[in-house]
Amino acid sequence: MDYKSIKVHNIGGILSKTFLHNPLTPIIAVFILLLGYIALTFMPREENPQMIVSGGNIIVSLPGATPQEVENVIVKPIERKMKEVLGVEHIQGIAREDVGIVNVMFYIGEDKEQSNLKMYDKMMQNLDILPRGASQPLIKPLDIDTDIPIYSIAFYSKDNKISQANLYEKVKHLQQKFNSIENIAQANIIGGHKKQFNVILDTNKLNRYNLTINDVKQALNAVVINAAQLKKARGNEIRIGSIKNVLQSINDVQNIIIPTPNRIVYLKDIATISDGVDFQNYKKAEINLKDKNLYPQVTLTLSKLKGSNAVVIADEVTKRLSQMRSELKKEGINYTITRNDGERANDAVTELMFHLLISVVIIILLLIFVLGWKEAMIVTFTIPAIFSITLFVAYLGDQTINRITLFAFLLSLGLLVDDAIVVVENIHRHFHKEDSKDKTNEEIMVEATDEIGASTNIATIAIILTMVPMAFVGQMMGQFMRPIPLNVPVAMAASLIIAYIFTPYFANKILKRGK
Repeated sequence: MDYKSIKVHNIGGILSKTFLHNPLTPIIAVFILLLGYIALTFMPREENPQMIVSGGNIIVSLPGATPQEVENVIVKPIERKMKEVLGVEHIQGIAREDVGIVNVMFYIGEDKEQSNLKMYDKMMQNLDILPRGASQPLIKPLDIDTDIPIYSIAFYSKDNKISQANLYEKVKHLQQKFNSIENIAQANIIGGHKKQFNVILDTNKLNRYNLTINDVKQALNAVVINAAQLKKARGNEIRIGSIKNVLQSINDVQNIIIPTPNRIVYLKDIATISDGVDFQNYKKAEINLKDKNLYPQVTLTLSKLKGSNAVVIADEVTKRLSQMRSELKKEGINYTITRNDGERANDAVTELMFHLLISVVIIILLLIFVLGWKEAMIVTFTIPAIFSITLFVAYLGDQTINRITLFAFLLSLGLLVDDAIVVVENIHRHFHKEDSKDKTNEEIMVEATDEIGASTNIATIAIILTMVPMAFVGQMMGQFMRPIPLNVPVAMAASLIIAYIFTPYFANKILKRGK
């Protein structure tokens, strides 16, 4: 009797009969392994899975207002309106002199684009709640993917060969270089002191020229286009930040013209001007090295675009740093890498992959003792094939390789071989049955696979259904553990298909019937 004429009752029998002598079967096997290799090569690697966190800041300025006034007329009205937005979990208002900031956080897992749109629409629909003189609201959405750095470099000078202001300018120059690296989202500077000019006005000289402090401010505003460069004045003291190609030396500041009706007055005629750095900046950053000395430092932080490979980006940054080392040394600048999430992610993934390999070896050894080495080899092939399919599906779904993804593989590893073991064990049993002596190997393969198909299908579906509830867990835990309900069901479904297609095929090639 030809095996093709055997009546099958479920998908197990159908697949085994279809692929038993199909010339495409080995090609499909190689193709599946190739897909897994592609996914493993190109999938971004991260230490932890990506989470959807939505929110943002609403910033409104009101020049001349006290913190109490800002709280009453800006912060509280905006807070009341933001509470009306569906999905908002937490609202925090900050009232400062001249400016109010309202931080809005949505529940974790809320769609980011929709949340940003709801926050923007609510604010724009209620501009009438703002007082006269208030600025247009600045809405800055939170982006956890780009706001959190993956790489940090602390630059410092041990021998004070370079001033703090020049160190800051050098790091600012490096910021542009690192920002050009592919998939770098942001390059930010933390700490350091900018170059600054301190202007102390002489009130007697102001009176002599019939000038006021406001006249001086207006003249400076005409030169200092960037408002951030003109520091807040206290009494008769004004601080000005250096401006490239405009104000770079004391002489540039001294020769600023203060317009008067009768004559030309220079700033040096009415003020004392000194060169320095912005020490009034309360953000002080120092680095503690092994020699137990503290050195002023400027930190450059780098964050990546969503979905990009942290390992590749970190390697490129490290490579460029190595190329700059000699140049920085000549200028008296040292650096140390204070954060490298790419290296940590690679180490974590590599360690878990090593343990995954150990688990596979242990399973192989157990199968050899229980089933025999030929049967064990057949079952062993299904493991990389299943992982290949699961990884490729995860790759198509924009997932990353991280600790939780690999934990999902470890969790399901013992379950993945169940289907193949059941199929190969039933084939082995049929080989040694008395009523199978007159049957061909092909008939036995199809009948044995079809026989256990229904029960194996139900058992696999039951395991898949146990993972489904985890997909509905909310908040941070649900986001963090999401790779498990996403990948384990795929792995289980793949194990079923692989067992039905390749186990009978390889069993027919490798196993011999007992005499």
